[in-house]
This record gives sequence, structure tokens and C-alpha cells, in this order.
Amino acid sequence: MSYTVEPRLHPVAITDLRPTQITVGMREVEMKRIHWRAEREEKGADFLGHHAVPVVIGPKQRLYLIDHHHLALALHLEGEQQVLTTEVADLSRLDRAEFWSVLDNRSWMHPFDAEGRRRSREEIPRKVSGLVDDPYRSLAGALRLAGGYAKIEAPFSEFLWADFLRRRVKPDLVGRFFPKALRKALDLARSHEAEHLPGWCGPSD
Repeated sequence: MSYTVEPRLHPVAITDLRPTQITVGMREVEMKRIHWRAEREEKGADFLGHHAVPVVIGPKQRLYLIDHHHLALALHLEGEQQVLTTEVADLSRLDRAEFWSVLDNRSWMHPFDAEGRRRSREEIPRKVSGLVDDPYRSLAGALRLAGGYAKIEAPFSEFLWADFLRRRVKPDLVGRFFPKALRKALDLARSHEAEHLPGWCGPSD
């Protein structure tokens, strides 16, 4: 995601952060939990210092998380109370309708459910603990880690890949045979069907 952040870091209770999306990939959350456990004892403070989450200040001074939802949820599930935040924008002077309009137009929100359908902003959970699983978001994350596409600063690029895969990989394969689903995803990612997607690195003619 592309944005300009303030260098000031502020510790904030994870339960005070409001999501700007509905889903995450729970497999990716679990991977981040495992990584955090490995880092916590020796490098915990440094790790958190290098992984501040970006927020926008909204009406009533509430903090809206516009990226790193997976990390925030992973830390919450591991029992961590706080996370460092960095301020991207202060939109607290706006009313609710205008605030959400700005988030939408700047691609700072992604109100799509686990089936890829756009929902109303009222259906976005108010806490990270309310985020729900989209298995195709997990598949898209695993695909990137496997070299299926490049990580770039495009808003919600993993969700675009998830939607692409949702239309081409059967749910049963993703749910029961994830490694096989990933192999199919790798083949799809190298095809010209995917060349419109951010980070595509398939063969050129």
C-alpha cells in the first residue's frame, strides 16, 4: 500500500484499533504468530519497533488500521496488549460519511467479504478480533512467498490475486489440499491470464 507516514511512533492498545477490511488469510496470521514466538524473547522490542502499523485518525479520535491487519491480529491472538502505530492522516474533523468516502477514494479500505463481494462499511468489524477468514487471501499470500508474483506498493494487491484465484481454484482444493492448490496457483500466476495483476512476473512473449 502506498502512503506517506509520520515518523512519530505511538504505542496503542490493539483492541482500540479499528479495521478497514473484513477479511484476512488465517493461514498467514498463523505464520505471523509462529514468527512472533520465535522473535519475542530476544528481539521482541526491536521487531515491534520495525513493524509499526499505519493508522488514520477518524471521527471521535478513533484509530483506523489501514494496513498490517494480519500482524495486528497475530499479536492480539498471542496475548500482546499494544502495538506501535504511525499516523498516515488525521481525518478526525470529517463526519462519518465523508470520512469513509475519503478512505474509499484513497484505497484505504477494502470492504469485501470472504466470497469477494463488496459489503457496506457497517459490516467492517470494529475490532481486529472480528476479522474473518478468506482462504483465498491465504492462498494469495502463500503464492507471493513462493515467488508467484512480486511484492509491490499497490493497495490490497494480495486481495486482487485472491479474487483472481477464487474464480479458478476450487474451494475444496484450497480447504483440504492446500499444497496442491498452491501448485495450481503457481501455474496460473505464470500464465497470461494473470498479466493484468500487480506484481505479475510471468514469461513475456
